[in-house]
Amino acid sequence: MNASEGMRLINLDEDGVDRAFRQDVLAGLKQVPKAIPARWLYDDAGSQLFEEITQLPEYYPTRAETDILKTRGGEFAELIGPGRAVVEFGSGSSVKTPVLLSAIAPAAYVPLDISGDFLRASSAELAAKFPGLPVYPVEADFMRKVALPDAVSDMPKLGFFPGSTIGNMVARTAVDLLRTVRETLGEGSKLLIGMDLIKDPDVLIAAYDDAAGVTAEFNYNLVRRINRELDGDIPLEFLRHEARWNDDFARIEMHLVAQKDISFSVSGQPFALAQGESLHTENSHKFSRRTGNTLLLAGGWTPTHRWLDSKERFSLVLADASIPRSAP
Repeated sequence: MNASEGMRLINLDEDGVDRAFRQDVLAGLKQVPKAIPARWLYDDAGSQLFEEITQLPEYYPTRAETDILKTRGGEFAELIGPGRAVVEFGSGSSVKTPVLLSAIAPAAYVPLDISGDFLRASSAELAAKFPGLPVYPVEADFMRKVALPDAVSDMPKLGFFPGSTIGNMVARTAVDLLRTVRETLGEGSKLLIGMDLIKDPDVLIAAYDDAAGVTAEFNYNLVRRINRELDGDIPLEFLRHEARWNDDFARIEMHLVAQKDISFSVSGQPFALAQGESLHTENSHKFSRRTGNTLLLAGGWTPTHRWLDSKERFSLVLADASIPRSAP
């Protein structure tokens, strides 16, 4: 298998639409308040927009995480060791992933992503940079256990979960995902995970509501996707992107706020938003050392090492798959 091929593990309906996408959107529009899981922001267009976001001056996480990877490569090599299959949850960044792979001498690279075209393109680009490294892209929803390619089944695994994707989920969902990641990787695996840190709300809001409006377009793209794939007629012109800091839950929230009363349909079902009501599209939780460790432990991972960037904005945590136990 090469990077241009890969495995496809997405469950499509008779219209060629991801069944989970339709289910999550319809369920989210029926609940109060209305909300859709952030993972559906990342179709091919959304993934491209997010790559643009990572280059914006306001968006610090990518630069901060890359800083850690570049300055701590020797420590990663010593602690992780060579010969592991690196399984990345979310298609690899052209900046961060090569830095890690160069540092640890892996035996194979397995990127998992729900956005197939973007996955294959980024995998082919990475394979060209590492011509001797087997690359096995898998188009899959990693919120569920993923069957990894047979070629890596006997290799020790390193899960790589960069960025702040774990922060997109409420605590219960994040714990479920971490447990699923452990199932996917198996016993004896390690996990290197990015966790953004609590900081000045003004810095956080700017990172999710940039002056160029790229993050707003990223948010609006979800509506375009719903209208295109689920036969929706949501009037995008009457929705406004808004980023909010929720101090009680230590998270940035992204919303699409109705500027007037609107009615619309999705998959033949009627919905409405009142003026001022919002569609909640993303959370980005921020962590302290204690809250990050607690989340990992609840998800079946024992944190062993933690690194911060030079400005102490972001953390990378290395964890071992915990031995199941129900008592101290």
